[in-house]
Amino acid sequence: MSTSPGLTLLAEQARHDLARLNYPAANWVPPRAGPDGRPLLDVLVVGAGMCGQTAAYGLLREGVRNLRIIDREPRGREGPWDTFARMPTLRSPKHLTGPDLGVGSLTFRAWYEAQHGADGWQALYKVGRLDWRDYLLWVRELTGVAVENGTALAALSPEGELLRAVLDGPRGRETVFARKVVLSLGREGSGVLRWPAFPSFDPRAARPPGRVFHASSEFDFAPLAGKRVAVLGAGSTAFDNAGTALEGGAREVVMFARRAHLPQVNKSKWTSFPGFFHGYAALPDAARWKFLTYVWDEQVPPPFESVLRCDGHANFRLRLGEPWTDMEVGTDGVRVVTPRGEEHFDAAILATGFDVDLMQRAEVTAFRDHVLVWADRVAAEQAARFGEASRFPYLGPGFEFTTRAPGGLPAARHLHMFNWGAAMSHGQIAGDIPGLAIGVTRLVQAIARDLFVADEAAFHRMLLAHAEPELKPTRYYVAGP
Repeated sequence: MSTSPGLTLLAEQARHDLARLNYPAANWVPPRAGPDGRPLLDVLVVGAGMCGQTAAYGLLREGVRNLRIIDREPRGREGPWDTFARMPTLRSPKHLTGPDLGVGSLTFRAWYEAQHGADGWQALYKVGRLDWRDYLLWVRELTGVAVENGTALAALSPEGELLRAVLDGPRGRETVFARKVVLSLGREGSGVLRWPAFPSFDPRAARPPGRVFHASSEFDFAPLAGKRVAVLGAGSTAFDNAGTALEGGAREVVMFARRAHLPQVNKSKWTSFPGFFHGYAALPDAARWKFLTYVWDEQVPPPFESVLRCDGHANFRLRLGEPWTDMEVGTDGVRVVTPRGEEHFDAAILATGFDVDLMQRAEVTAFRDHVLVWADRVAAEQAARFGEASRFPYLGPGFEFTTRAPGGLPAARHLHMFNWGAAMSHGQIAGDIPGLAIGVTRLVQAIARDLFVADEAAFHRMLLAHAEPELKPTRYYVAGP
């Protein structure tokens, strides 16, 4: 990361601004012991990408300091920025804020101007993907969010009202108990990679290496140089992967889409305003379902920058209205069959995204049969029509899981999903930059509220014991009994 003089000065200003806000706030949550006799965690945050890091920062601002923040990846590889994200710039406008939580000196603009000046900011078109990664790491350092990298959540289960987490990290396997767990596992954290199935292709079967790749996974593009590559899908990720292959020297990239034309309007952009972010979660179920199933059914067009990135190469082909009916993978390449015939490619990239399916997540195995999903809240015909939307978890006002049986599995309400899986319940405020600050504020206020309510008796005792004599410096002081 840059250590320019301007950034050094900005860091000093940011620390001073945080100090003016009394950050981090003093811890107010009474300590507890867990079932193992060791100190009980108030919150375990799983995932230290943009959402997890900002959630931890928000909790520290609220005086919830008995935390652990873990991420399975090494420092700098949290989130997609340095792994499977392949766009040169972010898709959001450069002026958006979020990870700063309203502190001006912690905004991306402040970070960028400190290194490139005001003219540099004015000249900037969009935020560079790796600049965003470096900016997030800088905010983490300034806010003192201590991430335990190389530490993964191996298992999660209820322990009465508590949550029992098994962690694998540099110190080996350990078990910790927490009052709250925040799952900030990224776009894929509420499901699995979506692999298409064809008559001659079983996604679960072993296949020759270097022939088939999923666009939302990490892989090396260097071996694709000089090769003929097929891409299935025509969304933003498909174009980003095609562009990366073309820039890496692929001989030809052919993209296939089942639609006769690309989607033209990004309806989700319309939802990016404070009224929607604040109000969506308060709508009745039917209204929420109506809004987002419409947005998703319309589909999102690829950014024009991503399309132009590919169209600038003479060896790029886009085949619209040509779905795949079969795919066969062999040691000599990939055979693709469409209604127009069959072709041979050296490799194929499947840009088929993520499938939201809570039942596929190992982290929530112990909760699967107890928690509500949207299929439990809408008519059967609606669930059948919008299959993926129906599999989203049905979350409460603080992003917490809700249970099918009233009062069933008490620990479930202390498990908070703060990633893409929250979208049907809360809108797109737990993963996308525009609504991030609103989402984090909602999450941390709910956690602080729950922790206070749970310890009401202890706080009442503390209130009764409070005896700071305000008038002691005056002649009107009267000693207590």
